[in-house]
Amino acid sequence: MSINHSSSLASGDPSSIEDVEKLVQQLYLPGSPQRISDIQNSLQQLQRTDKGWYLADALLQSRDEKVRFFGALTFTVKINSDCHKYHDRLGSTLDDVVYLLRTSLQLEPNLDIRLAEEAVKCFQAWVTYAHGVWLDKAVQLAPLRTMTPYTIRLLWHEDLSEVTADCLGDILNPFSKFFTAKDLEILVGFLISEQAQRQLSTLLGGEFESEPMAVARLLLAYGDAMIQDLVKSPDSSTVQLVMQELLQLLACEGSAGADDDICTPALEFWQSYTEFLIDSLYGTEDQKGPWMDTAKSYVVQAIEFCWVKVRMPAESVWTQWTSDAKGEFKAFRADVEDLLQSSYTLLGTSIFDRLANLANEALKNHAGLHLEATLFCLNALSECISDENVVDVTLSGLFGSELFANMMDPTLAIPSKTQQTAVTTIVSFTAFFERNTQFLPPMLTFLFESLQVHALAAVAAKAIYSTCDSCRSCLVTEVGVFLHQYEVMLGLQGVQPATKERVIGAIAAIVQAIPSHEDKVRSFAKLIDFVDRDVKACQESVRAGSFEQAQEKGLCALRCLVSMGKSMQEPDGAAIDLERETSSHEAYDSQSWVSAQERIVRCLYAVGQSLDRDGEVIEASCQVLRTGYKETSPGPFVFPPKTTEDFVRNSDLQTPRLELVLDAAGAMLTRYTRTTATIVDSTAIAILLRLLQLTAAMGNNPANEPEVSASCIDLTAKYIPHYLHIFLHSQCREHIPNLIMFSLQAMICQEIMPRRSAAFFWASLLQRYELSADLQAMVDSILERYGPQAALVIIHNISGEAARSELETLADPLKKMVFAQPRARQWLSDALYSSTFPSSKVGDAEKRTFLQQIMRQRFLTSITALDREMRMDRSSLTLEQEEEELGVT
Repeated sequence: MSINHSSSLASGDPSSIEDVEKLVQQLYLPGSPQRISDIQNSLQQLQRTDKGWYLADALLQSRDEKVRFFGALTFTVKINSDCHKYHDRLGSTLDDVVYLLRTSLQLEPNLDIRLAEEAVKCFQAWVTYAHGVWLDKAVQLAPLRTMTPYTIRLLWHEDLSEVTADCLGDILNPFSKFFTAKDLEILVGFLISEQAQRQLSTLLGGEFESEPMAVARLLLAYGDAMIQDLVKSPDSSTVQLVMQELLQLLACEGSAGADDDICTPALEFWQSYTEFLIDSLYGTEDQKGPWMDTAKSYVVQAIEFCWVKVRMPAESVWTQWTSDAKGEFKAFRADVEDLLQSSYTLLGTSIFDRLANLANEALKNHAGLHLEATLFCLNALSECISDENVVDVTLSGLFGSELFANMMDPTLAIPSKTQQTAVTTIVSFTAFFERNTQFLPPMLTFLFESLQVHALAAVAAKAIYSTCDSCRSCLVTEVGVFLHQYEVMLGLQGVQPATKERVIGAIAAIVQAIPSHEDKVRSFAKLIDFVDRDVKACQESVRAGSFEQAQEKGLCALRCLVSMGKSMQEPDGAAIDLERETSSHEAYDSQSWVSAQERIVRCLYAVGQSLDRDGEVIEASCQVLRTGYKETSPGPFVFPPKTTEDFVRNSDLQTPRLELVLDAAGAMLTRYTRTTATIVDSTAIAILLRLLQLTAAMGNNPANEPEVSASCIDLTAKYIPHYLHIFLHSQCREHIPNLIMFSLQAMICQEIMPRRSAAFFWASLLQRYELSADLQAMVDSILERYGPQAALVIIHNISGEAARSELETLADPLKKMVFAQPRARQWLSDALYSSTFPSSKVGDAEKRTFLQQIMRQRFLTSITALDREMRMDRSSLTLEQEEEELGVT
């Protein structure tokens, strides 16, 4: 068997790289099992030949991703199949290697430094090889182990310390079992020696030279390998020295990522150390040993060093850093967050109290960056506190201090980053302010003042929203103040749309909680006044030809409405007034919101007409409509069904993101299934007729507009079972067959989305419901006519025509058919024995077995088996040919 660059084939086997590529490509195409097996055999034979290495390399140069993947796979095969040839040879030469190493590693006055360096690297290479081959074979490892003491002693040699430390550190990390107890004793002797301490002290001074860094990495590798001994032998003087050195690696001069290169790996060690303590605490062994308190004290010290390390540099220094340095510093802070969260499990609220005390000290000393670091650490712990009351006293001391007053005091020159972190602290502890409302006034004053600072506005708006959403009931008396503050904010230069959206949503949350309905309606009307300004600005910008500004203003108006709509929703868990006279009050409430609803709808249409065919406008408008669908009581966003109907009727195939409009209509129909009202019937008829027009505009071919087709079918499925009576309406009855045929065509469409939507539709239609006699007769008539075709399409899909990942979804209508339809056996039998059945190699016996398994409700097993047997190469069939075969035309 030869592989060359000629493209001719002398036999059935490939004779060139081009031939191999063609075989690999065919392997990934649908085909008969025998053909695929033949290709696999040919390729596997090639992989095992001596030319397999050359073949793998050549295939990796291909432009075809599948061919390159097969090339990489060939390398794996060659490595696994050929490596055993070399193990015996290497094993037989090991004695010679050990002799040479011993000769080269002897610490003698005339030691050849260059030769010793190469011997250390050789030793490392052999140990690395042994780790993969002789991991648990002490006999084979024994000769190499005799070289370890010789290598460790080279650490004391000034010219060899760095290369030896790198070598031993690289071995310790994955293969600590290679070292004997005596080896580790010699090694730790070096780590606590004056020479090692002298080298590590240079790191403390901020000098990160290669040799001290190598020693530090060796120290960390030793720490990782010996965590258990370091934890459980706290009284050992050796352990105490090692632990102090490990702590000092967090105390080096410089900032993580910019100057300090060792603090990040040191932090990783302390994370591992903490996790080991947690495992010990909750393990089955001696969890309460005398060593635990000492071990915890080391974690506290590590956190205090990290608190120093996470301090932001001065602004003048920060601006000089590269983007990589800034990224590494942020990553280090994120890792410290992880350490803090882990440590809380170990230390409890004591670490929280300690950090809060540090914050108060920083406040007294007006140390802005120290305060920022402390607030950052407290924010990290906020996620860990399950019983929030346990820290209320501590937080009361912090938030009852001059914290918020100092933040915006111009005489104190508080750094911007400290102000930002203080705002984030409010978001982190929103639940505290909800329980302790006496702290709200100074906090909210700080937040609204922060809106005037560009760097703080976005995070302050987020905090205002979070606070008002949680504390809405406590703030209703201040709604006038909030409206005034919003007016002030709008007068500022450069207010971002996202800031406006959050703040107006925050005020809407307070409005929702106003107990007086009249006051609620009046306050909400003032919010719409603010939105109207942006709508008018959008229209004016269009007239001036400034379309970019028009889009910004228009989208801001709509997204403000979305934010208001979400905030006006009844909060989860809100109390229900059982004495309320529901019908009379709801009628009054509903009428009182008509004016607000009309104004909101005018905003939608005004922006939509100004920014015609804008996809983001369509999406935002749909979001506005959907905010009221989940509500059960009247409100400004609980629009009558006609509003959604008009939105659907004004849309066509040229409407961007049309599928969102249809999805919104489906959500509206679902909302009214929870009531007995028939107010939605006329809307349901209008939407169904619009669906028919849309499918006709697509040429009744789902493949022409896959996403829209899927949404059309999903929306049709919403009519089952609550709106099935609409199918009997005189305007709709004669058009229902068109929708049914459209769904059947979608089931054999090559696009996944319509196919899945159609499967869900048919699963809904085939299911049994408690229906009136006339509706049941209609459904029976539909199934009588189209049930056999549905069975044909289902069998078509599970017989190798659909991806295996889709089988479970596409099998759902099959399950419903078997469970609910008495004629299922006949329909499926006819489909299996149809002339259009997609496999000529599946015999009658296999079909009978399949049908029996299906009728016994062994769905997934039988479907998977049939799919595996009947996957045929039908790539030459066009969609039209498949439809013709199935009789779906």
